[in-house]
Amino acid sequence: MKKFLTVAVILCIFITECKNSNIAILEPQTEDIVSVVLSDEIITVDGMEVSENKEDAVYAGADIIYYEEGKDKTYGEGEKKDAHSAQEAEEHTVLTITQPGTYEVSGKISHGQIAVDLGEDSRKDEDAVLNLILNNAEIHCSVAPAIVVYNAYECGNKSKKDAGPVVDTQDAGFQLILAKDSENLIYGSYVATIYEDGTTQKDIKNKDAKKKYKFDAAIDSLVSFNIDSGENGRLIVNAENEGISSGLHMTVNSGEIVINAGDDSVNTNKDDVSVFTMNGGTFICNSGFGDEGDGIDSNGYIVINGGIIRAYANPRSIDSGADSDKGMYLNGGTLLATGNMYDEVSEDSDQLFMVLDFNEKIKEDSLIMMTDSKENPIMAFRAVNDFQVAVYSSPELTGGEYYFYQVSSVIGDLEEDIYTNISDYQDKKELLQVSL
Repeated sequence: MKKFLTVAVILCIFITECKNSNIAILEPQTEDIVSVVLSDEIITVDGMEVSENKEDAVYAGADIIYYEEGKDKTYGEGEKKDAHSAQEAEEHTVLTITQPGTYEVSGKISHGQIAVDLGEDSRKDEDAVLNLILNNAEIHCSVAPAIVVYNAYECGNKSKKDAGPVVDTQDAGFQLILAKDSENLIYGSYVATIYEDGTTQKDIKNKDAKKKYKFDAAIDSLVSFNIDSGENGRLIVNAENEGISSGLHMTVNSGEIVINAGDDSVNTNKDDVSVFTMNGGTFICNSGFGDEGDGIDSNGYIVINGGIIRAYANPRSIDSGADSDKGMYLNGGTLLATGNMYDEVSEDSDQLFMVLDFNEKIKEDSLIMMTDSKENPIMAFRAVNDFQVAVYSSPELTGGEYYFYQVSSVIGDLEEDIYTNISDYQDKKELLQVSL
């Protein structure tokens, strides 16, 4: 049976079984957890006001890295829209975590950032692991990422010759954990490329200017990391630019993550090496809040083994719901990705999928229904953004004929943007007929 169709067009831990895959997920125990409570008045660490001593495990007061206004072209690549005033930057409190361990963050800060820096030597230290638990935390940062990871253990290999779609990030130096029954809100910005000190116009002209800083996302980690969750843990990311970014690999094992982004909702950005892996949970990505953006963008591979993914690209650009430079592997779970361009899904995928290329653009809010060959409704979805190309994969797909229609309404069960168990619909207009 063909798997490809071109249509006409997660410290202390204990291991629990992941419901959606055979991959182990990581959950925190309650002992040896440092409690950090955010506030616009007083930030506390284990009930005491946070220290300003850089030698402590948690301290406040580091300067925030941001793109400064009023700089010339030797400063960086940013434009006027990327720059911020010193006054705006000084409103922010940077809370820096400097030692490995498990830290639970709760409360709200209106102008702040959590920075993880276990030291430059930590990249090769397997014990340099930071477990960050978000427990009803709300962090707003208007000049830079709300959460930034500078240094921790890097479990991955950056070698292109050893790269492939299967990676093990279980021992990653950064573990982002959503507490049970928690709802966490992240509002973050970005930092355009800042050059090394002493850069000259000649360096720029000769393309010799070296990058000192660049952070694209509201949650930006320079090392590989995992996202895990207790039952019903939820994370909402509202991003001025990208949503969540990794310098190498990123793995989602559980939790509900919702991203609204001005550019890519997710970016794993080591060329030809990075892997974005989805093993379970729910991932909803809307990249329609800027001028461009893929739903999920990996400069290497995308691997979906389980869970639910809805990935919606920007409606105004030639971007994909799921964009991988080295290939996408659909092995389980349910994927709906919409955009205006198709990025190849590997024929080595274990699960059937459809690539739908409609004859004309499907407008936002349009209701699209899929039926079997006997026109029995299987599922329907409402377009979140305008799109022309969609990729759909589900364990329920089998070989045979499928039809796609635009309808005015459906009656059925709605879960994460998709209707199932459809009992009625209205005003059917045929769009595509496909074969698996």
